[in-house]
Amino acid sequence: MLTATNPYTGQEILKYESLDEQGVNVTIAKAVNAFDSWRTMPIQQRAEILKSVAASLRRNKPLLSKLMAEEMGKPVKEGGPEVEKAAWCAEFYAEHAEAYLSNEELPSDASKSYVCYQPLGTLLGILPWNAPLWLAFRYLAPALMAGNTCVMKHDPNVPGCAQAIEQVFQEAGAPVGVMVNLPVETALVEKAIRHPDIVAISFTGSAGAGSKVASMAASEIKPSVLELGGSDPLVVLADANLDAAADVATLSRIINAGQSCIAAKRIIIEAPVYDEFIDKLKTRLEKLTMGDPLEESTDIGPIARADLRDNLHRQVTETINAGARCLLGGETPEGNGFAYPVTFLADVTADMTAFREETFGPVMCATKAESAEHALVLANDTEFGLGAAVWTDNAELAKDFAMKINAGQVAINGIVKTDPRLPSGGIKKSGYGRELGPHGIKEFVNAKQVWIK
Repeated sequence: MLTATNPYTGQEILKYESLDEQGVNVTIAKAVNAFDSWRTMPIQQRAEILKSVAASLRRNKPLLSKLMAEEMGKPVKEGGPEVEKAAWCAEFYAEHAEAYLSNEELPSDASKSYVCYQPLGTLLGILPWNAPLWLAFRYLAPALMAGNTCVMKHDPNVPGCAQAIEQVFQEAGAPVGVMVNLPVETALVEKAIRHPDIVAISFTGSAGAGSKVASMAASEIKPSVLELGGSDPLVVLADANLDAAADVATLSRIINAGQSCIAAKRIIIEAPVYDEFIDKLKTRLEKLTMGDPLEESTDIGPIARADLRDNLHRQVTETINAGARCLLGGETPEGNGFAYPVTFLADVTADMTAFREETFGPVMCATKAESAEHALVLANDTEFGLGAAVWTDNAELAKDFAMKINAGQVAINGIVKTDPRLPSGGIKKSGYGRELGPHGIKEFVNAKQVWIK
């Protein structure tokens, strides 16, 4: 059984039937059986189905937002935009997939030589709980438009969301089997990865779990795309627009109660503006409201699980004990549920826990850099490499930073975000491969070379 628990109350919501090994085989077979007709369907027809799915998402937005609030604590005022973003992703690939996958002619000694992009088959997507709709469609939309069929193994914390996504496809009139939900307990995930009819794996989650998935996939000689954790730096140089930078730093760190891989987790501030910027951040953070995610007035919902909150508090406590100043929060609230307060740690150094580890919650850490060069060293002093942000009015310096920061994406004077139009992914322990944009749709295709005499 899969149990949905409300992280705001700590109470069980509902139990969902999980599949046994035979059920896994039957479900995967549905996607396999749908592949031949789906891959040969004209791409314009696949596009119309994805557009219908987008419309179904929008019709069901109140239900989907409520499910996310109840199962993983996302405030409903964030849930609605997440559904819209998922719908946008479906529509975007419906519109652009044909151009992205068009044949690419290349010169050679042939009279004609080109590369065509063909679907691989039935894919397995293993998804996390923190953005149940968006992360599902980031996997589903490009993979389906490329002509693959998709098995979706969602996180056990959000079984209702997973079921609802499958129902969205059914309501939209998608052919049976092109997208199937695989509600299984963790013990059966390896069976799905190693299933002979699964040809490739997309995984989003922690670096620890990602290493296991990558090992299993590699041992079966199956390609995989991994989007793993991050400890993204946000660098504020002395000439930056401090108010704009503080607004974005606060939003980036706090959205989804800080439970985001691409959140700004390490705020690195050049010394001349350090104290002033600390004050601006504190002013913004202390205005935020923590509460029931079903209430429109709530800015910060709970942490998704008790064990995650406990680990977050360990990181905070170790960092304070090592000498950081706690300017806000830092104490676990009494009562039911898994709430954790907005916490602001200043004077965090590179040897402290909150700098070295990924903090997945509403915990902001500020570190002083003696110079721009020192800020770059600090930004790169991490085992992760997902996103990074730099704030400066010096255009040349900004470009230089963008080239020298070790990350999969860099935002200059803006927020690190995912966008269907642009590729997203990381390096080092943040994973490999790319999702979204023209690059993402080509991860799970056969780039077939054709040579004609």
